Amino acid sequence: MTSREVRRFALHYGEMVLAMVIGMMALHPLWTLAVSGTDPQGVLRSVEVDSLAMATTMAVPMGAWMRFRGHAWRPVLEMSGVMYAGFVVLFPFLWAGLLGEDGVMVLGHVLMFLLMFVAMLWRSEEYVGTHAHHGDATRLAGSGAVERVDLG
Repeated sequence: MTSREVRRFALHYGEMVLAMVIGMMALHPLWTLAVSGTDPQGVLRSVEVDSLAMATTMAVPMGAWMRFRGHAWRPVLEMSGVMYAGFVVLFPFLWAGLLGEDGVMVLGHVLMFLLMFVAMLWRSEEYVGTHAHHGDATRLAGSGAVERVDLG
């Protein structure tokens, strides 16, 4: 990769992480509030459901940002999938008593960011180019309205 491609790759990664953090800060408290009246020992309050809800609060804004920047659905869904995978692969360790709830949350986030990086490397052509290279881009029109632009 050229230095320009490395910068673009890093920018893509940083944009996705920023969208995820904003989503987690804005949406996860809503999930917590929604389940606050449920049984503390119930399934809705389990670390499995909570970690998947947290992944959702990060995947939704990240996916929306990727679509806004012109990515097709396939890379958006792949990237969203690895975010969930970072938690799901840890569930058997939780169930076997080899990992606690806090461990699932901490390691799940670490794995999420690592797997995102690996997914980006696997499809690096998607992340080293300019956003304009995507075949179906979105841009702000002069009036401020969002419009779809066919660049293919």
